[in-house]
Amino acid sequence: MPIRKTSFPRQVVEIENEWIPLADGTRLAARIWLPADAEHHPVPAVLEYLPYRKDDCTATDDAIRHPYFAGHGYAAVRVDLRGTGSSDGLLRGEYLAQEQDDALEVLAWLGAQPWCTGAVGMIGYSWGGFNGLQVAARRPPQLKAVITHASTDHRYRDDCHYMGGCLLASDMLKWATSMLTYPLQPPDPRFSGPSWREEWLHRLRNAPELAADWISHQRYDDFWKHGSVAEDYAAIQCPVFVVGGWADAYTNAVPRLLEHLQVPRLGLIGPWGHMFPYEGVPGPAIGFLQEAVRWWDRWLKGVDNGIMDEPLLRAWIQEYAGPATFYAERPGRWVVEDAWPPRSVSVRTFAMGTDAGLAAAEERCGTGAGDSPVELAIRGRQECGETAGVWCANGNPDEIAGDQRPDDERSLTFTSAPLAEELEVLGNPLVRLSVSSDRPLALVAVRFTDVAPDGASLLVSWGMLNLAHRNGNELPEPLEPSADYDVTVECRVCGHRFAPGHHLRLALSPTYWPHAWPSPEAVTLGVQVDGPSVLELPVRDGHDGATASIAFDEPEVAAGPGTSAEPRDERVREIRTGTGGYHRIVDTEVHEVNIAATGARYLQSGVDVYTVCEDDPLSASVRCEREVHSRSDDLSWSVRVSSEMTCDATHFRVTETYSAAEGGETLFEKQRAYRIPRDMV
Repeated sequence: MPIRKTSFPRQVVEIENEWIPLADGTRLAARIWLPADAEHHPVPAVLEYLPYRKDDCTATDDAIRHPYFAGHGYAAVRVDLRGTGSSDGLLRGEYLAQEQDDALEVLAWLGAQPWCTGAVGMIGYSWGGFNGLQVAARRPPQLKAVITHASTDHRYRDDCHYMGGCLLASDMLKWATSMLTYPLQPPDPRFSGPSWREEWLHRLRNAPELAADWISHQRYDDFWKHGSVAEDYAAIQCPVFVVGGWADAYTNAVPRLLEHLQVPRLGLIGPWGHMFPYEGVPGPAIGFLQEAVRWWDRWLKGVDNGIMDEPLLRAWIQEYAGPATFYAERPGRWVVEDAWPPRSVSVRTFAMGTDAGLAAAEERCGTGAGDSPVELAIRGRQECGETAGVWCANGNPDEIAGDQRPDDERSLTFTSAPLAEELEVLGNPLVRLSVSSDRPLALVAVRFTDVAPDGASLLVSWGMLNLAHRNGNELPEPLEPSADYDVTVECRVCGHRFAPGHHLRLALSPTYWPHAWPSPEAVTLGVQVDGPSVLELPVRDGHDGATASIAFDEPEVAAGPGTSAEPRDERVREIRTGTGGYHRIVDTEVHEVNIAATGARYLQSGVDVYTVCEDDPLSASVRCEREVHSRSDDLSWSVRVSSEMTCDATHFRVTETYSAAEGGETLFEKQRAYRIPRDMV
């Protein structure tokens, strides 16, 4: 647990709600922590800009992070996006131009305050990491530096909607349902006054159509290009600190940003999931707020503290751990790289053989070595993916991918001989395949694992490709059945050390439920081996001398307000099978926290159900339920959202029902339904 500090170089005062006026008359609600003497000794500001409700949902976490910055001489500001939390207006969608336009006005307002020097930084993870990059690309003069964590430069390639052109069944509807709850929740009556209920009804009557928006755009088009800073890296002209974690889903962006940005930048990748590194799980957690203060001191105060003399990237190289669905800690060590692509890394190619072997390409594996390539076939099994874990881990139980052997048995696998010496990988493994399909629409999922001498198979990296997207995500094309195609599947970036005596394994499958929505028909893939199909690994050569002596401080946070009850976090995954090839995955989560300022107990709960039947890809369905409750002596309210997504051969079908209640009495209820054409998915 982080050390909770109560003493800082500067005394801190809090403004629980401050209205930031916008040009169109909208007010955004801000919570501000300031050094007590900032009116007389102005300080730079640090902005976090989110839709997740500063007054309840994130109130506890905000109160341990932002006072820490204020105590070190910054004005720390947490702002609710338009139409969320206590802010006025309506939220119309994700990462819209309106959100960026509002941010420019917020930055101008901050820079003009008497307690601010005019210099501002933006920090955030997930949504706040996205919009930090997006706002930086607008080049506001007040924004001097950004810290972006668990975000991406490419909204289509690496967000929770699509992956390799495959629709993410595991997360598309799940996130649309979760996100919909935020604009449906009411503003805080303490700040909005007597009109709060009418403002709430206005939100309920004008809820954004998130699922319909995202599912309607199944290829990389202008919808996704907006907000993807990869479209123009040069637009960002302020320094950027990029942070990721191996258990998180967004870490691919770290090496891309390090490679393509042309501004002062640093990268950090630990073992963590989707969370700030001071609370990182799997551990080890680090003193990330100290690192952030060093970054702000350099770029917002001009302190020459040597931070930019440090290596471009610090990364945690993971070592083998017995497969498990939760780790409190992952064994490994820190390494450094001074450039990306790393000078210490070279590509080593491993060929797939007819004997299910995987060997260095120069050795050529399989009995057909030196002869014409041989085709191996694999028919998709809809239950493949049972051991995948969640797409993006948040440090909770039952999230990490478990022992891969059950899915290895459902896949076409290639396994190396025991390694004679250790092998260390840092980067994105690439799988180059010569592949055919018996259907015009098909996908391929690839998994790269570390197989221990006892046979346990640990997932190291994975990737997917909708084969209609083989030439890019903008103009997909169907396959000609039985024709051979050369395709490349990029796996997630990884950092892993394979010990001597362990095996490399590559597994291929035409299904990966529930991550990939199944192709419309059951698919058999043919893979050409003994020559054309290979695995390319980014191997760190001579890495013994590249290991740095890195020592992070112990995690620290501000003490935060006391609460009368402990937070409650629970998560359980159940896998159920039945007759007729019935397969169901059920995820249940509960998060409950006491809000010190109001005494309210704020609860978020959810259930996600993923169902498919063997040999019937059109049976795939996802059902998501969300409930949010806030209960105090003065006010009780709740919001419920229920969504379901199914398909036929030509369309996706989505239904959404949402309702709100005050004091146990229903205030509003609505149902929406969409029928969306499948676009080569």
